[in-house]
Amino acid sequence: MPEHPAAAAHGTLVQLEPLVARILAPNPSPFTFTGTQTHIVGTTDLAIIDPGPDEPAHLDALIAAIAGRPVTAILVTHHHRDHSPATRALQAATDAPIVGAAPVFVSDDGPRADAAFDRDYRPDRVLADGDAVAGEGWTLRAMTTPGHTSNHLAFALPETNALFSGDHVMGWSTTVVSPPDGDMAAYMASLDKLLARDDRVYYPGHGDQIDRPQRLVRGLLGHRKQREGQILRLLKAGPQPIAAMVARMYVGLDLRLLPAAERSVLAHLHDLRARGLVAEEDDTQWRRS
Repeated sequence: MPEHPAAAAHGTLVQLEPLVARILAPNPSPFTFTGTQTHIVGTTDLAIIDPGPDEPAHLDALIAAIAGRPVTAILVTHHHRDHSPATRALQAATDAPIVGAAPVFVSDDGPRADAAFDRDYRPDRVLADGDAVAGEGWTLRAMTTPGHTSNHLAFALPETNALFSGDHVMGWSTTVVSPPDGDMAAYMASLDKLLARDDRVYYPGHGDQIDRPQRLVRGLLGHRKQREGQILRLLKAGPQPIAAMVARMYVGLDLRLLPAAERSVLAHLHDLRARGLVAEEDDTQWRRS
């Protein structure tokens, strides 16, 4: 079995399968788990997925792992600040193009600084659904998976039936969906899109690799529907603010994660409002329609 990310030292190259290796960035937090995982695909020429934060030690580890081999592309699932800032330094070191998610800049009133957009992100090529980047013995095909962000991509590796799921599906926690850019309806539709696939394994941006991905995706869909049901039941008793609902729904949650939970509940409320099931009574209260 591959080594648990929590047990892997930051900067250590871990071979996950012959075509895929991983290096853990030194940015652990309550929101990134043990840190951002940068994946390296290929043997002769390489693709680097989500280079992570602009940390010199992490860049040094990536350059050491590249070991002079050509880098065909630097790919980005989405440009939150824990995923894309190292693209610039890595491009300067390798001359590789930056490709992947479209640049989107939305005022982020969410709960965590690491989730803010990397405003210096400038891709050389934006990938649409189905677009591919290829090297010797590998192909990475982009799949649009909006929800966590409006521009989120996953990358399929058909040669080994693997999927790099970024922050859309993670190996340690559910995904934060934070309006205005995060969208719960889009997130659920993206999960349905993944459920229709037969990927063997997911390599997420944070946490363990996912060896039974369809089972996990079904569980994530069920979990979000359960949260939706909780919200509707709570509001059946009368109008409530989000904070009161979160206190009932997330008993025992780490206090540092409560603001993120509030953002996900807000995303559910926006989806329910669009479906005519709830309404915003004023700036703080929500009620059943």
